[in-house]
Amino acid sequence: MRIGMSKGQRRINRAGVNLTSMIDVVFLLLVYFIVTTVISIPEDRLAPALQQRESKAGGAKQDLEPQIVEVVAEGGTPVYRFGDRVMTARSELTAVLAKLPQDPGLFIKVSDGVPIGFAIAALQEARNAGFEKVTYVPAGD
Repeated sequence: MRIGMSKGQRRINRAGVNLTSMIDVVFLLLVYFIVTTVISIPEDRLAPALQQRESKAGGAKQDLEPQIVEVVAEGGTPVYRFGDRVMTARSELTAVLAKLPQDPGLFIKVSDGVPIGFAIAALQEARNAGFEKVTYVPAGD
């Protein structure tokens, strides 16, 4: 019976690595990345969503003018201002908003010192007029 190894004998430990499994995993990862890759057009070659149209006079026509309703306090009284029109009643605002195109959307710009009820009324009237894109713009600093 041999309990220990003699001084002249050494045990050689040869660990073997089975590369077949690793090659399979690498191949499966390669197939996965090839299948899930989305091939798309580079962004610099995409057509822009906003196009400028040429007017008959040859200059560029500006189609993107924002529609802004300002809610301001003039002389302590809150009023609605759209361009050069000044409206004090909610019904007047409704009549003006009904005539505007709804597709470009509407901005409601509220200045400091205006009661919140007038700002909410402007937002509600814009929704009642059919605007889906209504943006609330608070007073600037």
